[in-house]
Amino acid sequence: MSLRMLSSLTAILAILILAHPYHALASVGRRLARTTSVAAANTEPAAGICSAAEIMHGYKCQEYDVTTADGYILSLQRFPEGKNGGGGINKQPVLLQHGILVDGMTWLLNSADQSLALILADNGYDVWIANTRGTRFSRRHVSLDPSNPDFWDWTWDELVAHDLPATIDFVFNLTGHKIHYVGHSMGTLVALTSFSEGKQVDKVKSAALLSPIAYLSHMTTALGVLAARAFVGDITTIFGFAEFNPKGEPVANFLKVLCLDPRVDCFDLITALTGKNCCLNASTVDLFLKNEPQSTSTKNLVHLAQTVRDRRLAKYDYGSANFNAEHYGDSRPPVYNLANIPHDLPLFLSYGGQDSLSDVKDVENLLDNLKMHDVDKINIQYIKDFAHADFIMGTTAKDVVYNQIMAFFKRHN
Repeated sequence: MSLRMLSSLTAILAILILAHPYHALASVGRRLARTTSVAAANTEPAAGICSAAEIMHGYKCQEYDVTTADGYILSLQRFPEGKNGGGGINKQPVLLQHGILVDGMTWLLNSADQSLALILADNGYDVWIANTRGTRFSRRHVSLDPSNPDFWDWTWDELVAHDLPATIDFVFNLTGHKIHYVGHSMGTLVALTSFSEGKQVDKVKSAALLSPIAYLSHMTTALGVLAARAFVGDITTIFGFAEFNPKGEPVANFLKVLCLDPRVDCFDLITALTGKNCCLNASTVDLFLKNEPQSTSTKNLVHLAQTVRDRRLAKYDYGSANFNAEHYGDSRPPVYNLANIPHDLPLFLSYGGQDSLSDVKDVENLLDNLKMHDVDKINIQYIKDFAHADFIMGTTAKDVVYNQIMAFFKRHN
């Protein structure tokens, strides 16, 4: 595992947790809105996740395109049956939503008996894998090309407003069934905020949230703490474009600066960032690094940094009272009130004691918002030895977490 391979992933994630007041950054969306050039779009993607999954594991897999209300064309994969067949029209659908800076391939990196998507398929579920806008197989739009800055004018607010509804609606309409939802990291943030606004809850049977992210005030990663103290200024000056490409040279250069600090172990950057993962297989990590990381928008990272800075879960801050009033009718962005999540929506939350990103204190803050939830509709699992990556790549995740998820699904079918 080379330093160069790890550097891109870690440096971009470090930016995610910068907590300085980004007044200049708040103007990103306004500058992007003034861009007028539009290039040809909707180019057919290269062979997708299904091709890789069929080669790696031999499972039947289907590719779909889903178009959002704001024109993004998202890649969606379906595993309708297990390796030994067993397909049917009345199977229960499950939707898997990855976190930031990765794509749906992260659910398929372990062996078939350790990868959640394939475990669910082998246990009789109709499995769907989502891919967020901007990732390699979701880089299409009805009129915009990724080379156009307008393509990247979004934050996770738009994932709540457009990506998640489009994906859930597609699965619900095609299968005729409410879905079980599984999210990891930012996949939990998008779901929680969506549910808090009453969106999609009529089509969701339950939600399993792994390494849940809502509040980001207590991260303990040494790399993150150092990055949070760094003076960054205007991020568009440093990185130069609306697409935040983790494989680009500016990110590597930023990491070189952080690595000069003796508190950061640049030879074990995954641990330095995510916490001490207990159960990662070296071959799985190598495969992960061959497939990830993925691009996101610079504006999205700014929004996440605002969550750290402001210690509140709110919509994107445009940087001035006037611009916020123009967008929201108020001088401050509206807050997502997680206490508004329907109290009878079945929730399963699993978090780790070694997780430096989804810190225990931040999860406890989230749980405090859910204290009025129906007691028989919420399951909370704390795993002392797990860190952030263990939940999707850990060799023991099946026995420790995934079996519990399936038992939870069965109780709420």
